Amino acid sequence: MKFSGNSHSLEADNEIGSHPWSRLKSVALLLAILAVVSVFIWQGITAHGNPDPTLPGTSLSAATLDIAVLVFREGLECILVLSAITASMTGGDRAYRRPITAGVGLGLVATLLTWFAAVGIVNDLGDSVPALALQAGTGLLAIIVLLVVMNWFFHKTYWGGWISLHNRKKKSLLASARTGDEGRLRIFSGLALLGFSSLYREGFEVVLFLQSYRLRFGTATVTWGALCGTVLTAIVAALTFAAHRRLPYRKMLVLTGVLLALVLVVMVGEEAQEMQLAHWLPTTPLPSLDKWMPGWLGLWFSVFPTIQTLLAQLFAVVAVAGSYLLVRLGAASSDSPDGGR
Repeated sequence: MKFSGNSHSLEADNEIGSHPWSRLKSVALLLAILAVVSVFIWQGITAHGNPDPTLPGTSLSAATLDIAVLVFREGLECILVLSAITASMTGGDRAYRRPITAGVGLGLVATLLTWFAAVGIVNDLGDSVPALALQAGTGLLAIIVLLVVMNWFFHKTYWGGWISLHNRKKKSLLASARTGDEGRLRIFSGLALLGFSSLYREGFEVVLFLQSYRLRFGTATVTWGALCGTVLTAIVAALTFAAHRRLPYRKMLVLTGVLLALVLVVMVGEEAQEMQLAHWLPTTPLPSLDKWMPGWLGLWFSVFPTIQTLLAQLFAVVAVAGSYLLVRLGAASSDSPDGGR
């Protein structure tokens, strides 16, 4: 899938050009990966293979990483849309980027207001709904949101359709500006709405998803994870809009999609266990697995020796893999000479 524009061309698989420091960057990346793996091995040994991320004073890195990945991926989608909208706004049309930027700012404010509203609603529900039931309910909501965010079933159509919709509206507004068919205020408000919808759509999904994490780990963990994801998004935005670099958006989105697939498996295991604790699901233990399954599998990856949790996670894996294969088969069919007929 390709999106064309001038210096902002959005060819999805286009890599940043060769650089004399590329080998040094590769070495630095390898060292960073080794450092992360070493930390996990060290923590596993010092904690006797069973680090509990929910104990006071213990790092909540697993939850923070999940949140950061989600926020970063949503930020990438927002940047992809905004890049497509503003790609052709050069020369005399650069002034039209300002209302889009203003709309993005309003979208950010609206996302923060939605966060506080969602927190208030969930807290009010906590006064009348048992804590375990509320946590299980918000967990189900988070899983649904995560499935929508991953967009495995329709990611090619989704990206293309969502971006095309914004581009058609932008072209219509700019054409009206040149022919004088609409007032200046209406044109600017339309462009601001494009910027607003590009950001708020992603922000709304993130707000819904994070409610489950807030109930489980607290506001501080959610805040740190969201900040990490926002910083990563800001770096990509700076490279895209300030440095005018052409980035491999699709590969970046696919990579974060794979990470979110792992997050989904963990969340499904957590949710199944919470539903068991709330007596929404029966609990059928598997003693044979319990004998050899280490405790850290449950604490870090939510893999528990019960039939219900393992079947739920197996279903999640099959759903993600199956839907991805359907997308690939559909793409291969549409690319065939007869158009899939």
